[in-house]
Amino acid sequence: MRFELSEDQQEIQGAARELLAGRSSFAQVRAVVEEQDAEPTGMPDLSKVPGEDAGLWKELGELGWTGIAVPEDHGGQGLGLIELVTITEELGYAVAAVPFLGSTTAALVIQHEGSDEQREDWLGHLASGELRGATTLTGDKVPVPGAAEGSLVVVADAHGGPAALYGPGSGVVEPVTAIDPTRGHGRVPIAGLDPEEELDGRGEWLGGTVTPAGPGFDRAAIVVAAELVGVMQRALDMTVSYVKDRKQFGVPVGSFQAVQHGAAQMLRDVTMARVLTYNAAWVADHGDPAEVRVAASMAKAAASEAGRTVTSAAIQLHGGIGFTWEADVHWLMKRAQIDAALLGGAGHHRRRVAGQVVAGNVPAA
Repeated sequence: MRFELSEDQQEIQGAARELLAGRSSFAQVRAVVEEQDAEPTGMPDLSKVPGEDAGLWKELGELGWTGIAVPEDHGGQGLGLIELVTITEELGYAVAAVPFLGSTTAALVIQHEGSDEQREDWLGHLASGELRGATTLTGDKVPVPGAAEGSLVVVADAHGGPAALYGPGSGVVEPVTAIDPTRGHGRVPIAGLDPEEELDGRGEWLGGTVTPAGPGFDRAAIVVAAELVGVMQRALDMTVSYVKDRKQFGVPVGSFQAVQHGAAQMLRDVTMARVLTYNAAWVADHGDPAEVRVAASMAKAAASEAGRTVTSAAIQLHGGIGFTWEADVHWLMKRAQIDAALLGGAGHHRRRVAGQVVAGNVPAA
């Protein structure tokens, strides 16, 4: 099957690329990060999250990006996961300093796994961008994008158990400084979700009953994979441009066979991750619901592994300058490190696929 974006989907992606080129250049991302590191003057702005471009986040909310996959009756655009993935890829490409990933994944989980009351309570606020969200797994030690005291946090059991929802001010988030300074992060130190517990009075069971986490978290994993695809594509584009211009011994370093092999490996990994991610998004929108879990895990496994290898290769192929603060390629590697572990790394998702094969839910071929 040959998959291509529809004309409308291409227009959405093109509009996102054009807007972010002007509103989230590396110079603008750097300015946001360096502003939070500057010596404070006067009274602090308590409404601003460190590492976040508040103006861009507000603009995305006004454009409807934050609710693109939320149903219209809950204040969203009512589009599919493919449209959300196209925008998320562009945000990853730009390393945009906004809490988009956490908010949209939280909305997906609540939409597909929440109760009617939970959808009514939270989806509209997430769709408008006025409420930040975060999504994580129990026992996950990775800093969680979007997690803060004022965020809505959804947590799934890493071993397939129930999922829970914690409202703003629940006290489950610990502040943390992450390797990626381009957006706010927190840690959610929840080791497990025991059906016999009352969640310490701070949270509630997602969907109102103790049921295993399912299609919402699978879709969230696809969205994280999409951001990784955008990050990797930017790393590849920057690297190819650099090795064409950088000269050694009077010739471009891109003419060296070892450099060409490295760039070709990057292209292969980016392409594989993109194909699996868009296939998973298509399955989520049009395919058999039983196939979503496998497709999502295949996409996240490929993107998690490739995200780290591609961005590391980008820094290596930039030579000595790749390791400096002035070289923008490090923003990509830092974003990839967080996303690669978020909602399970490559090993976690390969085990999920293997479990489905053993259970006979997918052909072993």
